[in-house]
Amino acid sequence: MHEPLIRLVAAVHLVVVDLVDRVERSRRTHREAGQATTEYALVLLAAALVGLLVVGWATAGGGAGKVGRLFDRVIDAVGDKL
Repeated sequence: MHEPLIRLVAAVHLVVVDLVDRVERSRRTHREAGQATTEYALVLLAAALVGLLVVGWATAGGGAGKVGRLFDRVIDAVGDKL
């Protein structure tokens, strides 16, 4: 994987971890208030970004080959058990 992509994934991970931590603190302090719509949107945005990064990696360069080989190994393993 390319270094800029690794850095981007790490940054997104830190954002998601921070958001989850804020949500948990909010729930502890405001049990009845629930989670704000903005926090939901940010968590969904971060999850979508991570998904796009994974799809981008899997369909470009060496990622596509690795995913294909993994899929072939899984299908072969299931076929051997039948």
